[in-house]
Amino acid sequence: MTMMKLLPAVLALLPLVSAFTNPPFIVSNNINRQTQHNMPASSILYSTPNNDKSLSQKFGGYTSKQRLREEVESPFRKVRLAFFGFSSISAAVALYFSALTALKANMGFEGVIPLDEALIQVAINAGGAIGFALLANRELKVGQANLDRIAKGGLLARLPVEPAMEGESIRTLKEYRRASRVVIAAGGEEYINQLSLSLNSDQLADTNTLPSSLANVDIVIVPVLLNEQYQPVDTQEAWEDANPSETDRNFDHNRANEVVAFPSELSMWNEYLKSDVDTAKGQGFDVLEKGITITVKKNGRILRRATGLPPFGDFMKVRVSISLSYESMCST
Repeated sequence: MTMMKLLPAVLALLPLVSAFTNPPFIVSNNINRQTQHNMPASSILYSTPNNDKSLSQKFGGYTSKQRLREEVESPFRKVRLAFFGFSSISAAVALYFSALTALKANMGFEGVIPLDEALIQVAINAGGAIGFALLANRELKVGQANLDRIAKGGLLARLPVEPAMEGESIRTLKEYRRASRVVIAAGGEEYINQLSLSLNSDQLADTNTLPSSLANVDIVIVPVLLNEQYQPVDTQEAWEDANPSETDRNFDHNRANEVVAFPSELSMWNEYLKSDVDTAKGQGFDVLEKGITITVKKNGRILRRATGLPPFGDFMKVRVSISLSYESMCST
């Protein structure tokens, strides 16, 4: 009887006892803090494995990093692809059964819908199967095109060049981002000859100030000499040995060194330029004679692709228009 009276009092004291008892997880946290405190300063903790090599491994022609970037740019593509794919399969299954129904109606079976209604269902299901299949195929093609663009943009950033200025080391085009616009000018020997003379000789009555003007608007020219097989070859020799005509005065191949860089690792350049050369040839352009130009903006994206010599005047006009716009903003 006494024990029964003491039981409520004991139960009332249990929360107070547990309040003064250290929970096991607090002790564990203290140990973890002490362990982290004793770790050397050079140790770095990662929430996820720091394994960049896994992102650079290719499968299906593209790296994991490129595929992740495509998913980031189009996060709902896989959702749309799955929806269109399953819808096409569902419509195809419905088409099968509606075709059987139409066949039974045509053969005079009892207990089936009339033939005209069955044919309408066949047409609807056939249209759905074909339409959703075309939409799914379109998503696949758009995703493939995005992967090609991302892969080519990554290759563009890795293209190595050797600045014409003495003492400069080999750089990649990625290192020019946010600082310069890069203009790739590729063509045959005569095209490179004209490009070199336009920058390194006085072709008018006045002195040629084009190199300094290009430097003021942050332009870097990368001339690329193509052989008869449309493959990049050594460009620097052809650039320096340009043959001046009667109208080209005071030729000096070092005059434009501050805005010129020559391609290096020509196999990479061949891989990058091949699709652009094939596209220009497919459109009927003489790539060796007319040449092609690829203008890369400061953010690393392609501004435009064109044929002929680089439009140097347009580059200066853009800078002038930007300056005038800035001055008008400041005056207001």
